[in-house]
Amino acid sequence: MGDFNVMSWSRYLLRVFTGVRPRAMWECLSQAREKSGKSRAVLFPDMLWCLMRYGAGYHDYLMFQFFNMDGAHRKTYVTRLKNKRLVTLMNDPAAAPAFDRKSLFYTKFREYLGRDFMVVPGAASGQLEQFAAGKEKLFAKPDVGESGKGIQLLNLADFASAHELLSYLKAHDFGVVEDPLEQHPDLARLYPHSANTLRIVTLLTGEPGQRQAQCVYAVIKTGCGGKFVDNLESGGLFCPIDQETGTICGPGHTSDLRVLDRHPDTGVELRGFAVPYVKEAIQLCQRAALVEPRMRYLGWDVCITPTGPVIVEGNDYPGYDFWQQPEHTPDRIGLWPYYKKVLPEL
Repeated sequence: MGDFNVMSWSRYLLRVFTGVRPRAMWECLSQAREKSGKSRAVLFPDMLWCLMRYGAGYHDYLMFQFFNMDGAHRKTYVTRLKNKRLVTLMNDPAAAPAFDRKSLFYTKFREYLGRDFMVVPGAASGQLEQFAAGKEKLFAKPDVGESGKGIQLLNLADFASAHELLSYLKAHDFGVVEDPLEQHPDLARLYPHSANTLRIVTLLTGEPGQRQAQCVYAVIKTGCGGKFVDNLESGGLFCPIDQETGTICGPGHTSDLRVLDRHPDTGVELRGFAVPYVKEAIQLCQRAALVEPRMRYLGWDVCITPTGPVIVEGNDYPGYDFWQQPEHTPDRIGLWPYYKKVLPEL
């Protein structure tokens, strides 16, 4: 792993500029104008300055409300490009496939998953028939995918044979099939249609051979609108969790930047809601983080079952925005000082 040097930064900036979607940028400018009362003529050059100076994309500029901050506060936020820098410095690309492919991840982290599963690539009909015996439904997950895209809940009665089911799975590039997880009844009360998972971000600090896993933050994600996944891109919401008390300590947020005090489907009040097994979930992720020390900066999705936490998946490109929403940072101090403190590399 090399340093994220000036040339790397410049190349990444160039990719950001060439990947700009004018309509999306205009929408961010329009929302920033509504929130700030400032004109686009004032906001646009400021937005460009924040990209060059702080590595903040136009969505960062809107989401973190940079239009209401001075430079001293802006520089404390982990922005899109700063997060890229963290990933580049902390994670070895040679170890990334174990987190990019479900079939490899499930095999490597089997003891942390707490459920029965079968890897699809290389499987035979007889193996699938034995795995599916006595079951009514299975979750099928693409081997490569993110944000819950492509996940299907399959009714086994819809398939005439294990051979037909296996052909379907391979034709759609599924990596694993698994038993549906039963979530804790408290979380089902919060939202019953999806497994409402915790996102826990871990960071390995210390010298090689003496690594320690730190928990950067924990949030809970829930589904909305009757959907069976909790991803924000699918309309879900997230809330911050206090690591010590295990309770939700802030309002809910959605990908379209709505701020919610209650869950829109169930009406459950979010702030103060007690999430079971939070400390156990953090400890589980800290142990899992040490399995692959070449990947020092990871985001884990954890399901809380009636008997405790189990890992759903690991992400080698952790979300940087969860803990930096304006309502969660009233002092307007982001996460960058924390990373600077625990990582001498920065």
